[in-house]
Amino acid sequence: MSLLGLIPTDVSIDAAIAICAIAFVSGTARGFSGFGSALIFMPLASSMAAPRLVAALLLIIDFVAALPLAPNAWKHADRKATAVMVSGALIGVPIGTWFLSRLEPVTTRWIISAFVFALLILLLSGWRYRGKDYPAISIGIGGLSGFCSGLAQTGGPPIVGYWLGRPIASAIARANILLFFAASDFFSAVSYSFTGLITADAIRFSILVGPVYAIGVLLGASLFGRASETLFRAICYVLIAAAVIIGLPALDGVLR
Repeated sequence: MSLLGLIPTDVSIDAAIAICAIAFVSGTARGFSGFGSALIFMPLASSMAAPRLVAALLLIIDFVAALPLAPNAWKHADRKATAVMVSGALIGVPIGTWFLSRLEPVTTRWIISAFVFALLILLLSGWRYRGKDYPAISIGIGGLSGFCSGLAQTGGPPIVGYWLGRPIASAIARANILLFFAASDFFSAVSYSFTGLITADAIRFSILVGPVYAIGVLLGASLFGRASETLFRAICYVLIAAAVIIGLPALDGVLR
């Protein structure tokens, strides 16, 4: 099959090239800072292709990229605490998926832009949850993250903000985050499959976009420690903000 055969029929070649470029930038952000891929990818890519296709595409390429990290995360994570939060995602993911499968594309794009903007504010605020570890709070945050993941694969900030604020070793917090998203991505894959969101088009397109995303992740990881993390995170924030603005449906007549 040629490369052109991997592109869905309703996606132009120019749009496919742009989505690959966006995947590279978002992958680089994830590889370096550990966050930001979906917050950059979703607003921009969903302005060039159907949000349902874009969300499924990101789920596939990110799940494949993160899968090798799961065994090590299982060894080091606080599995009991993570399981409580995962139970929330088990509820939130199907609800977010239902909205993604039912809403009109333009409405979905507005919601994605609003969600990403809100999550950007959360990141900029430096919020960390430092209260007591109540199961209800863990389930609620897991549910919120699951909903964001089901709707737009943007469930990172609530989980990261929670776990990094806990009085636990950073290695355990990182393992908890990785293990949670391995489970959340699995729930999303099942939920997307049942609602028909994971299509042959999405799978074929992932064969084209996935390697570009992976190169970005590897590049970002290689830059870690060589550049100022503060500066790079600031660049990521700017990219996320730009993605929100450029991806607004209101600007379709101007930018697209």
